[in-house]
Amino acid sequence: MSLINIQSAGQWQGILSGNNVVVADFYADWCGPCKQIAPHVERLAKEHSKPNKVAFCKINVDSQSTIARTHGVSAMPTFIIFHGGQAIETIKGANPPALTQAIQNALKLPDKGGRSAASFKTPGRTLGGDKPARASLQRPFAWHYRDILSNIITFIGLYLVSLFAIDPHKAAEMSQFNRVNPPPPTVKSTKSAGPGTRQPPRGPAFKTLADLGGDE
Repeated sequence: MSLINIQSAGQWQGILSGNNVVVADFYADWCGPCKQIAPHVERLAKEHSKPNKVAFCKINVDSQSTIARTHGVSAMPTFIIFHGGQAIETIKGANPPALTQAIQNALKLPDKGGRSAASFKTPGRTLGGDKPARASLQRPFAWHYRDILSNIITFIGLYLVSLFAIDPHKAAEMSQFNRVNPPPPTVKSTKSAGPGTRQPPRGPAFKTLADLGGDE
């Protein structure tokens, strides 16, 4: 049933505490405007009522005068909209547009606890992030197999170079497997004799017997 007829103060308190939004229609059987707006209230109740979320209640001010006095009702009809058990808006008189707008505004308000249920669905989330916290601990150990193989080859290469060298430490430094302090590249020097380059003195050329005789 979309509209709940309140029969006692205990029932009323249970509805207030068990729903996020409560729309209370304070009416009287002898009230003409109450009867005129009643079909509109029933349509709103059928459209928006949700169990344990949104409730529409009818409260007869004559049979439930204590509830009416508690909320200061002095004219009929009077509509009071509650959110989280607290009255947030009061509409006096049969005013369908104002009542509809007030209900739509109340339905946009958050739940009583002020927390969204989606925030508790997935455990193990880091603050300000979307991925589980465990993923950040697994990243440093995700070594690629190529890196492991390259490290093994480097270690074996340095070991073999040092094993068969006269000076193991020097040989390891000059080895191509040294990744920490690689040796400087060897550059072959090509010296060209320019115009101003002094040529070293040449030694005497070989002489024949005839040349030796001519020198005497």
